Amino acid sequence: MLEIRNIQKLVHNWIITHGVRYFNVLTNTILLSEEVGEVSRIIARNYGEQSQKKDFKNNIEATTSIMDDLGEELADVLFVLICLANQTGINLEESFNKKLKKKKIRDHKRHHSNEKLKK
Repeated sequence: MLEIRNIQKLVHNWIITHGVRYFNVLTNTILLSEEVGEVSRIIARNYGEQSQKKDFKNNIEATTSIMDDLGEELADVLFVLICLANQTGINLEESFNKKLKKKKIRDHKRHHSNEKLKK
């Protein structure tokens, strides 16, 4: 099983081996926004109400599915997010576990009485 700290090391090793160096924090933040936008576009057109563009099928390889595209874009988000964590000294595994503990305490019963979720 890959732990988050090992994924952070894997990304760091890729950056120093293939990527020369990290982009600066501002550039990576903008890239993160761009990648999240690409995820949003796929979600809006495939799960939301937005229509596909007319030439959509011509721009996509026959073997590529929507789920492949979504998976690839989510992986892009994860990669840039990990880059930002690495270059700012954030241990994502530690931060994630802290957040999960906080949410477990704060949200333990919060959603059980939400009528909108019972549908």
